[in-house]
Amino acid sequence: MKRTIFPCILLGAFFFIYALPQYAQNIAWPQFRGINCSGIADANQDPPINFGKDQNMIWNTNLSTGQSSPCIWQDNIFITGFEEEEKLLNMYCIDRISGAIQWQKEISVKEFEKVHVISSPANATPATDGERVVFYFSSYGLLCYDMNGEKQWEMKMPIPKSRHGMGTSPVISGDLVIMNCFGHENDPCLLTINKYNGETVWRYSWPIEEGERADSYSTPVIYKNQIIIYRSADVSAYDVKTGNQVWRFLTGLGVGDAVCTPVIGNDIVYVTVFSTIGNTEVRAQFPDFAGLVSKYDENQDRLITLEELGGFEFNNSPEKGAEISSVIKASKWARHFDHNKDNYIDSTEWASMIEYCESDYLKQGIKAFRVGGEGDIIFSNFIWGESDHVPHVTSPLFYNDRVYMVKSGGIVSCFRAEEGELLYNERIGTAGAYFASPIAVNGRILFSSRTGVITVVEAGDQMNILARNDLDEVIAATPAIVDNKLYVRTANSLYAFGD
Repeated sequence: MKRTIFPCILLGAFFFIYALPQYAQNIAWPQFRGINCSGIADANQDPPINFGKDQNMIWNTNLSTGQSSPCIWQDNIFITGFEEEEKLLNMYCIDRISGAIQWQKEISVKEFEKVHVISSPANATPATDGERVVFYFSSYGLLCYDMNGEKQWEMKMPIPKSRHGMGTSPVISGDLVIMNCFGHENDPCLLTINKYNGETVWRYSWPIEEGERADSYSTPVIYKNQIIIYRSADVSAYDVKTGNQVWRFLTGLGVGDAVCTPVIGNDIVYVTVFSTIGNTEVRAQFPDFAGLVSKYDENQDRLITLEELGGFEFNNSPEKGAEISSVIKASKWARHFDHNKDNYIDSTEWASMIEYCESDYLKQGIKAFRVGGEGDIIFSNFIWGESDHVPHVTSPLFYNDRVYMVKSGGIVSCFRAEEGELLYNERIGTAGAYFASPIAVNGRILFSSRTGVITVVEAGDQMNILARNDLDEVIAATPAIVDNKLYVRTANSLYAFGD
């Protein structure tokens, strides 16, 4: 571990306060997925169940393209976008009541970070505490403004090298801005910055171990005086004052996609760990060796050359739909299992590949463990886990002692939070990809598909669909709820819905 503290500005860190109570008296959805990334609206909220472009729509404001979620404080909504041809990054402050743009800032860049084809240079959701608002662009860095749009400071950062593009969002807690940069392959770290002057308070550099990969798209969550982050190989906690790692829960997948943001309920952390090759829908496409030979063994020698195997292709995300999923030649991947390097795959080598996939299936899944302790806590704090039904991108939702998940294909799972009992696993009737995480309000759960359908489900032990609302636009951002209103960001618009 390499930890650097900058002593000249430690004052802000030592005045850190567990920040959640400060939002109680305000109309606030202050960061990605609301207060502490929970996805839960205030208890007295009651937005409409049925809504659309011709029903319960208050206003609609056009934006530049982006995938950041609404960040709300009182009557201000902060959100981002980008303009590809002009190489511009856009920051908006929108009047929550009227939808009018109150101020807009632009940053010109020479190039955008390379991102996944369905991702965006405007991924990160802004964060605010009602005093400052912080924007993050992986193609530029951090920018801090006051509520009137006056720039307070900026921290330029090099464009990170990452597999799919940075997916994390900043968090403001007390006097600190917290940034998860563990997904930066060239310089993986956790960074805290003084929110008033933009100076680094401390920095924790990730010591990459053999077999690990710098991979993290997760947004930090706060538990008392700890920062909790999901990285490729673990969920770890760091002391907010010093940056010291306090505990580490190994996920079991050393090279998994650390996409989701964990949630905390009743002192238990819930995290979903996904493996592409461990995924049931992917493994189902692989035949046994006899089936492989019967279809691809052109010269009938009971062996499969890598060239012959080139005819076998599999879909890495069949449930996400043709637009998003990729077709992969098995030969490119199977060559790693040609143990004797003779350019053939025999029955033993094929079996070892299938076994490898199955082992990843057993390692993946939703995992629940109790917060606390020091060092490695996987054996002492683990409570329950389930390998099936795990989503790739969306984060879990803890609500009313239940844990909800939605995976692409529109498949929703509900568990008892304490025991891990599966209550149901059912389709909600809208297929395709799901990138927006579920949110909860007034005994209801909202699931947003990329195709633009928001399904409202009654919270409880059984699936009960209350409404399907089709906006007919791409939704990749998690909606927000304040003041009995629902705010939905589509690819190029921001909607407000209310009775």
